[in-house]
Amino acid sequence: MILTKFLSSCVLSTLLTSEAYAFSPTSHAAPIAASALRSTSDDVNVSTGFDSRRAFLSSSAAIALAVACAPPANAIKLPFGLGGGGGGSAGADYKAVADDVAAIIKADPDKGPTLVRLAWHSSGTYDKMSKDGGSGGGTIRFKEELAHGGNAGLASSAVVWMEDIKKKYGDSLSYADLYTLGGVVAIKELGGPTIAWSSGRVDALDPSTAVTPDGRLPNADVGPAGSDPDDATHLRTIFNRMGFDDQEIVALSGAHALGRCHTSASGFDGPWTPTPTSFNNLYFSLLNTVNWTKRDWSGPFQYEDDGKKLMMLPTDLVLIQDDKFKQFVDVYAKDQTKFFADFSKAFNKLEELGTSNLKATEWA
Repeated sequence: MILTKFLSSCVLSTLLTSEAYAFSPTSHAAPIAASALRSTSDDVNVSTGFDSRRAFLSSSAAIALAVACAPPANAIKLPFGLGGGGGGSAGADYKAVADDVAAIIKADPDKGPTLVRLAWHSSGTYDKMSKDGGSGGGTIRFKEELAHGGNAGLASSAVVWMEDIKKKYGDSLSYADLYTLGGVVAIKELGGPTIAWSSGRVDALDPSTAVTPDGRLPNADVGPAGSDPDDATHLRTIFNRMGFDDQEIVALSGAHALGRCHTSASGFDGPWTPTPTSFNNLYFSLLNTVNWTKRDWSGPFQYEDDGKKLMMLPTDLVLIQDDKFKQFVDVYAKDQTKFFADFSKAFNKLEELGTSNLKATEWA
């Protein structure tokens, strides 16, 4: 009787524990499952006779053998976007993770700006009123969020580039931590500041409840075509929703020192600066000193320099047309050290929106 109870409880507990670990990122799921199974095991043994118990013991042993020979749950190939946990209590070796991300950028510096974009967009969905969105659940890996207009191109680029790193560290590293760490690593590798970062984000598993509505990221142009007060209002609406003020809006806009627009993704075309793989304050200097005119082409409204090599979006130009924004553009154009300091604070804040129980983590 005792042996039967023990074996049936262990077998069923093992089965449910395996299932829990296959679909849950948290290590506390197993004790809860085992506790629930103890009463189930007792109910089975109360209603069985000797022969039934002997048959049950035999079949239980067979199941136990099958479970023992099965691969561990974390080796099960889960559908893309559903695997990955919140990291074990010890977490990953984040310096090693950072080195792996840095290796991607060293091999191809053009990937760096896209990794910053991935981190930015995974965090920029936060709403301070509804308390949802943000980087905490790693939801940008879900196809539902990747389909949002502002995330065009990420599904076939940055998300794919990071997958090998996620597989390497398994459940000790959440997607949410990986994507946000990737952003600060990319900024440092491209010549920017070393930004504080914290670990402990736990991946969401259900996109139907975790993915926020489309439209929470800033647009390139709203209202009439070209830069106008509607664009300034739009920027404040988007960023104030997350808890940012004018100074932080301008500082975060400085990320446009990196990368370029692609017609295949956003419809816009060209780099903001002549150094798209170097993080610096040139974006602000160019805003103030270049003669920006409307580009004559078949694409959406954008601005170009006289040499037709650089571009600005309407929501870039509004930063020098709105007096409250321009005062910070002027400061950052003259003082890169000040820009780096303010950007670091704002970017750290951005990446921690909507998170809880994070732990300051040395990564560099």
